[in-house]
Amino acid sequence: MSKPFKYTVINLIKTGMRIEELRKQAHISVKDLQDMLELESPQAIYKWQWGQCLPTLENLVNLAKIFGTTIDNILVYG
Repeated sequence: MSKPFKYTVINLIKTGMRIEELRKQAHISVKDLQDMLELESPQAIYKWQWGQCLPTLENLVNLAKIFGTTIDNILVYG
């Protein structure tokens, strides 16, 4: 008998805190990150950091490259 499938849940608040932590560790300002990701305004970054939403998959890939880490290290589960 197989085990029931358990869905993975991404914790938006903790993921946002992780993005902010990685950004600060890399000494990158919100404005600099906005420019690197070619975003029109910094609002998306603030929404990520406040846990209001997640970056797109494309932005997650780019964040991982910018921060020198993996997507799995950016996302916080549970």
